[in-house]
Amino acid sequence: MEKQLWQKAKEFITGFYKETGKNKHAAKERLQLIHDEIEQTGTYTHTFEELEYGARAAWRNSNRCIGRLFWQTLHIFDERKAKTEEEVLKALERHVVFAHNEGKIRPAITVFRQSTGGQEELRIWNHQLLRYAGYENKGDPHSRSFTKKCEALGWQGAGSDFDLLPWVVQIGNQEPVWKDVPDHCRIEVRLFHPFIQAFKTLQLKWYAIPIISDMRLEIGGIEYKAAPFNGWYMGTEIGARNLADESRYNKLSAVADCMGLDGTAHASTLWKDRALIELNAAVLHSFKEAGLTIVDHHTAARQHRIFEQNEEAAGRGVTGDWTWLIPPVSPAATHIFHRSYENTVLSPNFFYQKAPYKK
Repeated sequence: MEKQLWQKAKEFITGFYKETGKNKHAAKERLQLIHDEIEQTGTYTHTFEELEYGARAAWRNSNRCIGRLFWQTLHIFDERKAKTEEEVLKALERHVVFAHNEGKIRPAITVFRQSTGGQEELRIWNHQLLRYAGYENKGDPHSRSFTKKCEALGWQGAGSDFDLLPWVVQIGNQEPVWKDVPDHCRIEVRLFHPFIQAFKTLQLKWYAIPIISDMRLEIGGIEYKAAPFNGWYMGTEIGARNLADESRYNKLSAVADCMGLDGTAHASTLWKDRALIELNAAVLHSFKEAGLTIVDHHTAARQHRIFEQNEEAAGRGVTGDWTWLIPPVSPAATHIFHRSYENTVLSPNFFYQKAPYKK
């Protein structure tokens, strides 16, 4: 295991020093220090500069993300010294406030301690720091199992379609600690349509910032199992998936009713397509009216094209998962639909991991 860690560390450090233009002598000295540390302790610790570069490179290497153009702007909060649940919860609060930035959303990641070196493992139970609960006939079906766990811990929601779930943190084998999302972090957007007045009767809303909190960050063989990160929303994530999917909020029929569409009994009338477009138009309009950063899928695709050009100019091949990069609305109207990508998984990167409450 130590030999494997050393090989991964060597690959990462060599790439880091080369890409950042540092001299080879400094790289050799750093590698020797890491080698000695692994020999003595079985692991090693990243410097902040290595952590910063590694987290940004992980975003750059995320094959499913269409927003990678901005990978170099990712802000890193180094919370590796956080020891208690209270310290972790405070750090999560700081992350949300920083990311919100009064509507001008900033990409950020908060990295907690690594999962090696004899320390008790630190995990965040939430899929996203802001996420709605799911009940039998209300809320987000995606959240049902986690909602039941939160209820078992003592949390009680209002039973509505849009109850923000609490933050749940666990250290080692200790009992998990939960806390309601602080009021100033409850940043949500009421959805309305620019000209379909009946849309407001649906009483839809969504939270402003997608902060993924259940993925594992891997840098040079070191694993950070608690490293919540965010960008900003692409409108279709909300309008074409979260609110539209039959396995989620399933609101297309309700939107069609607001629009007064006929022929909803027949798919050939394309009523779903028309409702989908207007639902997405409402999402984009509402976020912009609220002064919150959001991007439409056509702009996001153009930004990804620039990312591809930048990577090629830097001598790096562009990896990607085509099935995720194509937007769920009008994909053929973007260049992504018409090209292919090598879906090679590079390191550093983010990886899925099993939820702690499912063990």
